[in-house]
Amino acid sequence: MKNGFIKIAAMSPSLQVADCPGNAAAMIQAIERYAAEGVHVLTFPELSITGYTCSDLFLQKTLLEGALQALLAIASATKDKEILVAVGLPLCHQDKLYNCAAVLFGGEILGFVPKQHIPNYSEFYEARHFTGWRGENQTISIGPKTYPIGTKQLFSCPDVEGFTVAYEICEDGWVPASPSELHAAAGASIICNLSASDEVIGKADYRRNLIKMKSGVCCCAYVYADAGNGESTTDMVFSGHNLICENGSLLAESNPFGSGEVITEVDVQRITAERRRMNTFAANDRSGYLVHSLSFAVRETKLTRPCAKTPFVPHNHAQKNERCRTILEMQAHGLAKRLRHIGKAGAVLGISGGLDSCLALLVCVEAMKILQRPFTDICAVTMPCFGTTRRTRTNAERLCEQLGVSFRCVDISASVRSHFADIGQQEDVHDVAYENAQARERTQVLMDLANQRGDIVIGTGDLSELALGFATYNGDHMSMYGVNSSIPKTLVRHLVAYYAEMAESTLSSILLDILATPVSPELIPPSNGEIAQVTEEIVGPYELHDFFLYYMIRFGFTPAKIYRLAKYAFGDEYNEQVIQKWLKIFMARFFAQQFKRSCLPDGPKVGTVTLSPRGDFRMPSDAVGRLWLAEIDSLSDLLS
Repeated sequence: MKNGFIKIAAMSPSLQVADCPGNAAAMIQAIERYAAEGVHVLTFPELSITGYTCSDLFLQKTLLEGALQALLAIASATKDKEILVAVGLPLCHQDKLYNCAAVLFGGEILGFVPKQHIPNYSEFYEARHFTGWRGENQTISIGPKTYPIGTKQLFSCPDVEGFTVAYEICEDGWVPASPSELHAAAGASIICNLSASDEVIGKADYRRNLIKMKSGVCCCAYVYADAGNGESTTDMVFSGHNLICENGSLLAESNPFGSGEVITEVDVQRITAERRRMNTFAANDRSGYLVHSLSFAVRETKLTRPCAKTPFVPHNHAQKNERCRTILEMQAHGLAKRLRHIGKAGAVLGISGGLDSCLALLVCVEAMKILQRPFTDICAVTMPCFGTTRRTRTNAERLCEQLGVSFRCVDISASVRSHFADIGQQEDVHDVAYENAQARERTQVLMDLANQRGDIVIGTGDLSELALGFATYNGDHMSMYGVNSSIPKTLVRHLVAYYAEMAESTLSSILLDILATPVSPELIPPSNGEIAQVTEEIVGPYELHDFFLYYMIRFGFTPAKIYRLAKYAFGDEYNEQVIQKWLKIFMARFFAQQFKRSCLPDGPKVGTVTLSPRGDFRMPSDAVGRLWLAEIDSLSDLLS
């Protein structure tokens, strides 16, 4: 439960229609097993004590009393267990029969949540037996005890921020104004649906899409427990298609006619962070709601949920290609609009033979296609100096030739040496001034060439470099339009790889060699003709930094939680000390370099994470990162 991870399960038990004691025994056995596995919230299907398909047996007092006796047995089985359980049963209240979810915890019945919307169309005939709940919460007496009954109930653990559960039943989740929307507005981050959805052709896809969308609209985790094996097949077949979704994403599902079990962790901190970010999300309105307080020991939950090493890049190849295609279109259309607005201006950019400038050049080409202008309106400039290697220079020249753009080579060595003489910089002292003088000279050349041609300078720097401040202020940091400004380094690689996959063989081979070249600013003289300055040896692995960046900016996670997720995702590649080291460097650089991000050139936002001060990231340049760094330092106690 630490860091907001709540283990959730949905199960379709193998039951016998109307066999309440037998069905209760199956669910008790499941409760024992799931409790031992550390599950915090367990949901069974609609009418799971009796079976959904009892039909007119629901009008038999024997069945109703048997269901109550079975419920008491199941409730007793939750004693001394930290697991919130919901089971379904028919319940008679004030001479009406209701289709209810009974919510159990610590050996007690906490309350009954009745179904509001009773389907009576197609294969469903529930109105023959059940009444839909209307109005506010009431109380119901069972034996000597009284329990709340009504739809406005929340089950919350005050010791874990965001751990609040609500329930709805089957059809309630399929209607336009569902109870879940009110529950979410009242603060429920986990909504469980006890369902009995029969299987017909195409319904599994529809159901999956529906639950994903509901979790997105309600900004919640949505658990769908479906009836399965054992239900009557007189007129319908049930498949036990269980789903767990979180804020629009499918976390886990059981295959129809499969095991009928699904288990994973949902992240309520992630949900509450998203709700804080969305000022249009309804305020926490609990008017009319009864809130049950749950007591859980806050322990660390073992993670099994997916956690991608590259959160900016889809793992599925087809999805990744579609993402790359869309991003390239967004970059190109953004640049095309800017060029169209200016008029006859073309594009000038520095081309180094590295990844970022390669992607920027490809975007320029795509923009010219949109504008139906010749590629010669792009002027790509290579500016060799002290650190340039034959490999990168050759790749830059071959790439420009293959694309058919205008190409210029301006050797800046003499200009930089002249500048060194002006400021008294020793050429054999390879300090920051030595490096930045080259970067600023390149930007001056590009700006002046753009003035000569009546063009604009296209920036090549990416989002990861902006996060780390790994750019020369008023050097490569500056341009007139930065097409890569919201593309992280891990995604840059895949965009170029996608273009290579689509390109003809000669262009593809050039792009693939650029992909195989170590990332480097090439500001230090080569060693035996090879790149001597490898960026990731200086600032750390970009795959780690992009991971840190995503979870810090997208969800506002603490360094401790980011560290935990990084251990989980990268445990087979980096040890704990290495992750902690680079996380501290990331945070230190992120806070120290905001002044560079505060004056960024324009550039298109393509993803949910951006650092543009005009987009959706605003941070004072003199903010102090002491709290973040102190939290990272405290991890040393855990490591020791």
